[in-house]
Amino acid sequence: MRQVGIWLDKLEANGVILEKDMESFFHIASEIEFFNPKGGSRSKTKWGPQDVVQDSKYLEREKHQFRKYFEKIAKALENADQINIFGPAEAPEKLMAELENNYPEIANRVLTVQKADSITQNQFKALVKQSFGIDDRFPETV
Repeated sequence: MRQVGIWLDKLEANGVILEKDMESFFHIASEIEFFNPKGGSRSKTKWGPQDVVQDSKYLEREKHQFRKYFEKIAKALENADQINIFGPAEAPEKLMAELENNYPEIANRVLTVQKADSITQNQFKALVKQSFGIDDRFPETV
């Protein structure tokens, strides 16, 4: 059985694949630009109207970049039998919504979507194992 845990935020996605007592890691960069719209100007008359920067084009571009990012993640999750998703803020929920809308066969394999702050690779591996009910802290003695 191939179990995958993925931690993602707006910058990157890190995953752990657990299969037959083997562990492997993968990393996906998001390539999402951080927009800081500048602009807007005053009119030449005192107390005149102000030009407003339209955020819609920035938000639309970000939406397309998120879609590409989630497409890469979906390709990495194609062969998983069970999936757990972790991450801060709304990134895990956005990924789950994208999977439900565009990749329902992958969305059906998602067991949990949980909030998790930034953690080290070893902490993440332990969190994924714990979420799948695997506890290798105390090896069996013979």
